[in-house]
Amino acid sequence: MALKDSYVLPAAADMHVHLRNAPGTISQLVTPTIRPAGVDVVFVMPNLAPRPVVSVAEALEYKRQLQALDPEVTFLMSLYLHSSITPDEIREAKKAGIAGIKAYPKGATTNSQWGVVSFDPFHDVLKTMEEEGIVLNLHGEVPSSPADGVTVMNAESRFLPTLTSLVQKFPKLKIVLEHCTTADAVAAVHSFGDNVVGTITAHHLSLLVDDWSANVNNYCKPSAKSPEDRRALLDAVVNSNGKFFLGTDSAPHDISAKKGKGPTAAGVFTQPYALGYVLTALEEAIARNDIPSDSVTDSVLSGFLSTYGRAFYGVPPASRNILLTRGGAAIPESLKGDGAEIVPFRAGETTWSVAWQ
Repeated sequence: MALKDSYVLPAAADMHVHLRNAPGTISQLVTPTIRPAGVDVVFVMPNLAPRPVVSVAEALEYKRQLQALDPEVTFLMSLYLHSSITPDEIREAKKAGIAGIKAYPKGATTNSQWGVVSFDPFHDVLKTMEEEGIVLNLHGEVPSSPADGVTVMNAESRFLPTLTSLVQKFPKLKIVLEHCTTADAVAAVHSFGDNVVGTITAHHLSLLVDDWSANVNNYCKPSAKSPEDRRALLDAVVNSNGKFFLGTDSAPHDISAKKGKGPTAAGVFTQPYALGYVLTALEEAIARNDIPSDSVTDSVLSGFLSTYGRAFYGVPPASRNILLTRGGAAIPESLKGDGAEIVPFRAGETTWSVAWQ
C-alpha cells in the first residue's frame, strides 16, 4: 500500500546539520528553517572556516550565537577532533554538555584540512571519550587517491577497516558512522553492538551516482552510489530498530560555490523540507519494490525521525507532535537573503507540509 495522506509524529531530531558561521549570512538564512521543518533538536557540525570549533569555549559561544537566531531549538554541540584537543578538554566538554567529537579524515570533505591522518595519536583522547560517554562522530571516508585506487565510489568502504579497529580498541566508545551511503556501511553498523550506530540523510534515500554527476546541487561527500546501495539504506530505515536514525547532513552553499569557477562545493541543502524528502523517498521505493509496501509504519517513522536519535544522545522524548500532510508544500527554486542564494534539494517540486500541534 502507498503511504497515508497524513501522519502525526513526534517532533523530529536531526542529528547532523551544517549551520555555518553564526551570525553569518548563510547561518541567518538557514537556522530559522529548522523548526518550520518539524525539527526541534539538531546536532551541529564543527567544521567552520577559517577555524573549526576545537574548544569548549568556542562551542559554547557558537551555541549562544545559534540560540540568538532561534531560542526554541535545542542545539547539540560538537568539537572538531584536532591535535589541540586533550583528555582534559574532553572532561570539560562532558561537564559543559558537549554531545560529540567529530572526526574528519584530512582532505576528505569540506573544511577537513585540519583533520585526522591517523587515530593513533588520539588514543588518550578516545579513551577519555569512552570513559566519559562522549560520542565519536565519524565522517567515514578515506581521501580519494588514484594511486591507491580510491575514488568517491569506494572511499566509504575503504574506511570501514578503520571503524572496525576503533571498535576493537575502544569497545565501549559510542560511535556514529555519519551519513552512510553503502551497503557495506550498513552491514558494518549492524555487525557491532548497540554503542555503534549510523545516520542516514534524506537525499541519499533518493539519489544515485547519475543524479549528482548531472546536477551540481546533488553533489555531496560522501556521494550517492548504486541502486543496490540505495536499497540497503532504505532497508536500514524501515528495519532500524535503533541502529540508524536521521542525520540530514544538510549542507548549505551559496550558488556561486556550487556553480561558480573552480571545484564544486560538496553539500546538498535539505533542511527546510527534510521530512518530506524522506517520505517521498520511501514512497518511491515502494513503487520500485525496493521495500515492502507495508514496511512504512507510524512506529518506523517515529523511530527513524525522532526517538532513536534522541535516545542515543540522551535527549528527552519530544514534548510536541507535528502533522505531515502530503503535497502541502512547494519547494522554492532557491532561498535568498542578504546577498546569498541557496538552491534546495528537489527545487520546484511539491512535498509534504509540516504543521506543529
